[in-house]
Amino acid sequence: MSAPKPFILLVEDDKGLAELVTDALETNDIQVQVYNKGANVVHFLERNFVNLVLLDFGLPDTTGMALLEEIRKGGITAPVIFLTANDSEVDKVKALERGADDYVTKPFSTSELVARIHAVLRRTETASDTRVTHNASLTEEPFDFCGATVNPTRMEVDFPSGKSEKLGRKELGILAYLAANPHNIQSRKSLIHAVWGVHADIRSRSLDQYIVKIRNTFAKEGCNLDHFRTIHGVGYLYDPPKA
Repeated sequence: MSAPKPFILLVEDDKGLAELVTDALETNDIQVQVYNKGANVVHFLERNFVNLVLLDFGLPDTTGMALLEEIRKGGITAPVIFLTANDSEVDKVKALERGADDYVTKPFSTSELVARIHAVLRRTETASDTRVTHNASLTEEPFDFCGATVNPTRMEVDFPSGKSEKLGRKELGILAYLAANPHNIQSRKSLIHAVWGVHADIRSRSLDQYIVKIRNTFAKEGCNLDHFRTIHGVGYLYDPPKA
């Protein structure tokens, strides 16, 4: 099975250049969605996953810098490469400080642009290799949950019975969030945002199904779940004895 093609959002007001860049990227097995102005870009990013954003510095209805700030304030972490005729070192530094990942000055060759894109994508993939969910990482230390030991490095739960059970990504994220926020009721929305991300289109019913799976796994191994309670109509409470 071939690897999925990267999906890139190109925000460029010069329609001729946008067409040229699109042709070059598609020739290199990269999918492209084009916007010629800033309006609706954040709306699109909130509802669609993209691997990278190519962002023009000057747009007819806003600036690339202002749009970048809006993207980052919205919690959207997709890497951003600026495309601009502005070669001011001050502006380059400012763009990088505000969350851009690279800065390509016009005119540029399409081969250079493709190389820059692949370089940023490699860095992004490497940086997120250990992420299991938005809030859980394979590098985290083991932690206790209802008398069992959750081991993120192996994605397993070790039970007092001596048995171990494999954990799915979402179950690990849920347990990690509850264990990190004990003694306070956690709403379904806060759990979904922590595990799936702020813009995830996940229904509470789906979260409840993962909770049932966790409960069944712990109950099967004889773990007492009195400290893990459902607060009906609100969310969940993990209330372990205080040390």
